[in-house]
Formats: sequence, C-alpha cells, structure tokens
Amino acid sequence: MPSGPREIVTPFRPIPLAVPEGMKPNEFFNSAENLADLMHNNGLLHNPEGLLLYRKALGHSNLFDCSIIYNTSQRILDPLGRPVRRTQVPEAVRNVWNRMNQILIAFMLERYPDHATHLVLAGEASLDATWPLTSPGVPSIRMLHNHFIVFDKQALAAAPLADAHNPNLTDGGQHSLFQATMHDVYQAFFDALDLDILVPCAADVSRLALTGYPQGLPSWEVRGGAAALRDVRFWKEYDIILKGFIDFYRTFFGQVSTRNSPLPRDIHFPQLVEEKLLFDNAFLTAAKMVRDQCIRDAQYANLIRWQPAFKQLIYRNDDGKLIVTISQNSIGNAITELLGVVVNRRPDAEAYAAAEPALLDQLLEVRRRLVAADLGEGIATAQWGTD
Repeated sequence: MPSGPREIVTPFRPIPLAVPEGMKPNEFFNSAENLADLMHNNGLLHNPEGLLLYRKALGHSNLFDCSIIYNTSQRILDPLGRPVRRTQVPEAVRNVWNRMNQILIAFMLERYPDHATHLVLAGEASLDATWPLTSPGVPSIRMLHNHFIVFDKQALAAAPLADAHNPNLTDGGQHSLFQATMHDVYQAFFDALDLDILVPCAADVSRLALTGYPQGLPSWEVRGGAAALRDVRFWKEYDIILKGFIDFYRTFFGQVSTRNSPLPRDIHFPQLVEEKLLFDNAFLTAAKMVRDQCIRDAQYANLIRWQPAFKQLIYRNDDGKLIVTISQNSIGNAITELLGVVVNRRPDAEAYAAAEPALLDQLLEVRRRLVAADLGEGIATAQWGTD
C-alpha cells in the first residue's frame, strides 16, 4: 500500500444559517450571533469559565468529532481582541480547560483502544488575527478552540491519495519555512527547553506509515502515556512547547520585519532567544532572505503571517504511543492535515443521519463524565436535553 496523504469525504447536514446580505461567510462566523447559534443548535456543555463543548456541524469525522471553544463572543465584541491560544487565558480557565482535555482524550483512548484500527488526535490551530478577514484561509471563528477527532484507519487506507501539492498540507517537510531553511537552529532551540515528561523523538517514531505525516517536525513522546495527561506537569510542558514556538516565531519575523531588531516584548525565554537565535548566523541569514524577498515581491509579502500562527496536537502513533508535535501554520487551518488527512466535506443529510446516532451517544456520554467532574452543565438543544 502506498504511503501518502489521504483525502476523505465527510458528509454533513446542510446548516440552515443565513449569512446577512453584504457579509462574507468568514465575517459572519466571527459574530456573536453565529456563536449563539453554535451554542443553541450544537452546544453540549458550558461552564462559568466560558468554555463551550459543542458538536462540529461541519465535522472532520463522523466517527467521533467535537470541539471546545473559549467563547468570549458576548464579552469581547472585537474579534481581533479575543484570546486565541492557551497562554492568553487566565490560569483558572486554563486549568479547567486542561482537565476537560484530559477527560476527552481518555474517553477517545478508552472507546478506541486499538492503535492499528483508529487514529486518535486532539489539538488546536492558531486563530490569531494574522491576516485580513477577507483573505482566503483565514479562520472563521477567532477564538481559542481545539479539536477531538477519531478516524477509522481502514477508511483512511481505502481513501484516494490527496494531491501532495495541496496548500493545506502545512507540514514541516513541504511548507514550513523554519524546517526548510534553518532546521538545525529550530531543533536546537526546542532541545534547550526544560522538559521531563515530553521526550524528543525521531521522525520515524512520530510519522504515521499510512500517510507519511507529520514530516520533519519537532516531536516528543509522552513519557508515561495516557496516565501522564492526569499530571499537571504534562500540561505545563505542553505550554512550554507552545511558548518556545511563539518566542522563535516572534523573534524570527521581528528580524524579517526590521533588521537587527531588539527582543520582542514579553518574551518567555529571553536568555535562550539571545543565546540560540540572535547570535546564530543561519537564523539571521534566513531572516535576511525572507526580508529581501518581501521587499521585492508584494504578493509574497502579503502571504506572510507576521504574528504567531501554529498547529499543536497530541496524537497516537503506529506503536500506540502518544506524541506531541507543533508546526508553523500556513494557508490551511484543519488540524488533521498536519497528519496528512485532507477532509472533503460534502452536504449529504442522509449519509450524516446514518452516522449521527452513534456519534451523539458518545458525545452525550463524554458530557456526562465532564458534568460528573464538575466541569460544566449540559446544554439542551432541539435534539438533546441537559442530561
């Protein structure tokens, strides 16, 4: 069987949501009105911290698929002013969110225990205000949210190979500037982070044989497996990875923007940045290369995401081990594409209805576990009650 990215078809029920005349869909999806609809039609659970668990109306997988969003739409009306990553939310909210993550991941691993038959993943993509709202590929909901997804590996194996040049396949082997031009600097910077539970692993450990992804990205095995996710230290280290990535990203594009610019404000690891980046010739040569191209090529410059844009996830590899990886984001924002899974969503109410009962049974069961752990209260919709 050839190894390569797969393109699967996922049916969905057409959403009866009218976009006001004169608005683009991704402008409307940022609105408080749309987020209210998300809660009332697909909401499963919410809590006083503002975290909302919901069914994905436009899902990646109809086997298991849901998200948690930090719903600040009623409190922060400016979409560009909303928190878009864990490091921007209050510690108390992050603590609750991490506990919700742990329970949801444990549920997926319990229901789908065989790594040979199911791909299990959880993670988030950056929703920073890095491009104009009207640009293609801009996230439709600018708030912190993440994904919990299970794919049937047999269905993936039967799916056709995706176009390897699909711009949404934003992995390190094909699209990441960091990996392509300064791999050794990037890896050395991450290796200097203070980690204990997360252990750096080789590409052949992190890569899925079926898809060949992720490609060339820094990856870490979770020492202790699923049990480690119940340790608060794991989530602190998960955040350290993100903070390190943000420091690298901001420092690099700061140098691209302005030659010999000072350290960005509020840097997380200033000494590490100074020692490993700002005195590294390969790092600064790459920044000059990008800066020169931005000056010469307006189209290239327009595609630059000047603020940190990333995908970070936890997934189960071919040996059943939990792996953490992080990637520079590019055009696409589907977290699945980091693992070589391209989702082609197609409206098909009948096909969706066939999969819906089993999906809802699982979502309502995991909701019961979250309620029991005092992580929120159930939401009633036209399809389900609060229990």
